[in-house]
Amino acid sequence: MNWKDDGEAAQALNESFVTLQKEIGKVVIGQDQVVRSLLISIFSQGHSLLVGVPGLAKTLLIHTVSQALDLSFNRIQFTPDLMPSDIVGSETMDSNRNFKFVQGPIFANIILADEINRTPPKTQAALLESMQEYAVTVAGQKYPLEKPFFVLATQNPIEQEGTYPLPEAQLDRFMFNLKVGYPSFEDEVKIVQATTNDVKPEVKKVMGKEEIIAFQHLVRRVPVTQNVAEYAVRLVSKTRPHTEMAAKEANDFLEWGAGPRASQSLILAAKCHALMAGKYSPDIEDVKAIALEVMRHRVVRNFKAEAEGHTVEELIQRMM
Repeated sequence: MNWKDDGEAAQALNESFVTLQKEIGKVVIGQDQVVRSLLISIFSQGHSLLVGVPGLAKTLLIHTVSQALDLSFNRIQFTPDLMPSDIVGSETMDSNRNFKFVQGPIFANIILADEINRTPPKTQAALLESMQEYAVTVAGQKYPLEKPFFVLATQNPIEQEGTYPLPEAQLDRFMFNLKVGYPSFEDEVKIVQATTNDVKPEVKKVMGKEEIIAFQHLVRRVPVTQNVAEYAVRLVSKTRPHTEMAAKEANDFLEWGAGPRASQSLILAAKCHALMAGKYSPDIEDVKAIALEVMRHRVVRNFKAEAEGHTVEELIQRMM
């Protein structure tokens, strides 16, 4: 990481991104946009929620990313009987009758929170502090988590019976809501051919923890012009019904809109999107490129929108 200046560091990030896509593409076929967005959230120091039906390689994708980035990885399968202590850890008594803290699976660089909506709110809330504070508190004692730290949660949009929808406070902690769709016909043929033989592709390490943290700092140093910052804030303001800057679509079809964290995420993600495209400063097109993923889980439709079949994505596109 002997970069002379930020310009050289930006070029290194651009080259590393291309290599990362190539390595991840050895295992995960046909999810280029999701891979790109996932990497943007990681380099922007954000968490992501992946929504898609079973069998679309969400878990495989996250595991492959952790391999390419040489990060420790833990998968937590969220179930109705999962307790907060099963995530963060607990205090136990050793042979000398002294209490000691036994770390839970949250102590890793990348956490896969699998089917996060299958566990009760009390356990979902155990993730809140770790996602925001990068630490957990057990018996009044605070334990820091090693950086870099990312929570990548998955959610199944079908089989909603017996699930616990994430509250808005928890959803707002996720920088991105990524929709993982079905592969194209051509990609599915490649998937079938690649996964039904006896050859397992090897994913090479592209970078390590120190480089990731350095790139995260680089993203925050990227300059943003006044007009781009104003565009991001204006776009978020448009989603807030019955306020001064509300768009007609918000007044007609939204129950409530996005908060300031959406504006922050738009700018951070736009900075990283620009760097990955070989630019050193984001423009309005970079904001538009990541707007849906930043905002789709932060606005709530009203009954009229649901009755008339208006999707959140459609409404955001109209506001852009």
